[in-house]
Amino acid sequence: MFTLDTIMQAVKLMESSQSEKALELLENYLPKAEEEERYTIAELYMQWGMLQEASEVFRELLERYPGESEIKVKLADIYIEMEADEQAINLLNEIGEDDPAFVQALIQLADLYQAQGLFEVAEQKLLLAKQQEPNEPIIDFALGELLFSIGEYLRAITYYERLLGKTQEVANISIHDRLAEAHAASGQYEEALEFYQQTESENPDTLFRYGFTAKQAGRHDIAIKAWEQVIELDAYYHSVYYQLAEVYDEEKMPKEAYETAEKGLEIDEFNKELYFLAGSLAHQLGRDERSEKLVREALALDPDYKEAVLFLIELFKTAENFSAIADLLTEIKNTGAEDPLYEWELAKAYNEMESYDLALNHYNEAYNGLKDDSDFMKEYGYFLLEEGRPREALRIFEAYLKQQPEDTETEEFLTRLRQENEA
Repeated sequence: MFTLDTIMQAVKLMESSQSEKALELLENYLPKAEEEERYTIAELYMQWGMLQEASEVFRELLERYPGESEIKVKLADIYIEMEADEQAINLLNEIGEDDPAFVQALIQLADLYQAQGLFEVAEQKLLLAKQQEPNEPIIDFALGELLFSIGEYLRAITYYERLLGKTQEVANISIHDRLAEAHAASGQYEEALEFYQQTESENPDTLFRYGFTAKQAGRHDIAIKAWEQVIELDAYYHSVYYQLAEVYDEEKMPKEAYETAEKGLEIDEFNKELYFLAGSLAHQLGRDERSEKLVREALALDPDYKEAVLFLIELFKTAENFSAIADLLTEIKNTGAEDPLYEWELAKAYNEMESYDLALNHYNEAYNGLKDDSDFMKEYGYFLLEEGRPREALRIFEAYLKQQPEDTETEEFLTRLRQENEA
C-alpha cells in the first residue's frame, strides 16, 4: 500500500544510490498520487536530470490546470534544458500581464531571445519587466548583463551602478568586477582600476583582467603585482606569462622578463609569440645562440611568422652570416610562404656573398611586390648599374624619382647617367 511517505522513501533510496528502486517506487506510485504529490515527483525528476519524465508529468498537470503559471514556468525551464527554445517561448508568452509570474516569464523570455541573438527583443522584455518591478535588482542585473554582452558598456554601467546600493553580488558575479570590466572595455581605465581595487578578488581571471587594465592605464607597477599573484595562485595560467614578461621588458627589467618567458614556455610549448618574445629578450641579454634557438622554435610552429623571420635576418646580419640568411629564407620559401620582403633580403644576402646572378633573380622577383617602395627601388637601381645594366637602371631610377621627387642628388646622378647612356 502506498502512503504519503512513499515519495520520501524514494528520496532516501536515491540518496543511498539505489536509483533503480527509487524510480520504480515513484513510477508505481504516480498513477495513484494526488496533484500536489505529482508536482513534487516532477520536481524530483527535474533534480535528478530526468527531464523527459518531468515534462510528461508537468504537461498532464497543465492539461488539468491550464491557468497555473507556476506549472508553465517549470515546464518552460525543462524545455530550455532540453534546448526546445521555441516551445519554452510559446509557453511563457501565454502568461498574462496580470499573472504573478509575469515578470519571471519576461526575464526567462529575455534570456531565450538573447540566446537566439534577438538582443533588441530581449531588451524590450526586460524593460517591460522593469516597468512592472522598477526596484527589482535581478532585472537591473539582467539588463546590465545583456548590454555588456553586446558591447553597450556605458549603458550597462548605468544598470550595474543601480545595484551597488542594494547588493555587491548577483548569481555569484561580483558587481564591482563587472563595473571594472565595463569601464575598461569602454576605455575608462582609471575608473576600472578603482573598481578592481574594491573587489579584493583572488580569482585568477579577475586578477588577470585587473593587470591588463592597469597596463592600459600605464600603471605597470599594479599590473606586475596582479600578474605575479596570478602565477602564485595558478602557475598554469598560460596567457599571463607573455603579458608579465612584456611589462617587465617595458620597465627595463630584461632579466626578469626573460626568466618569466622561459617559465611560460615550460607550460605553454605551442605559443609562438612567447617563443619569439623569449628569443628577443635573450638577444637583449647577449645570449644570441639561445635567441636563435627560441626564434627558430617560433618558426617551427609558424614558418610564415614574418616578425620572427625578419628578427633572425637582422641577427644574422649583425654576425655578417649572409649564408645563414640565404639558407633560412630558402627554407621558409620551401614551406610555401611568400613575401616580396623575403626576395629582397635574399637578393641582398646573395649580393653580399657575391652571387650576383642569384641576387639579380631575387631583385627581379621582389620588384613586382615592392615597386612602390622607394628604398627598394633606389637600391635595385644601383644594383642594376653595378651589374652593367644601365638602361634597366635608368627605368628604375625614373620610377623612383616619381616617388621621391625631392631627392635632388639622385636626380642629378640620373641626368649624368642619361648623358653617359646617350653618349
